[in-house]
Amino acid sequence: MADELACWLCGRAIETRLQWHHPVPKSKKGRETVPVHPICHRAIHAHFTNAELGRFGEDRARLLEDEELARFVAWIQGKPADFHAPYRR
Repeated sequence: MADELACWLCGRAIETRLQWHHPVPKSKKGRETVPVHPICHRAIHAHFTNAELGRFGEDRARLLEDEELARFVAWIQGKPADFHAPYRR
């Protein structure tokens, strides 16, 4: 059995909807990528600039210090693996 991919932000399984996120943006010399759901990817970029993401590095906990993003993650964790909806901030 293949290893199941999990979203770097919310921890839910990823089934068919997958994007790769650079925790450190390419514009800030980031090379590593992590799997995320499209809705989680949009949420990250809606809350943080590339400069902020560059300072946080791969520290997911720093992202979750943002109260609004933490509420989003708590909400999305109860959804099915490939739940999709427009993300609006």
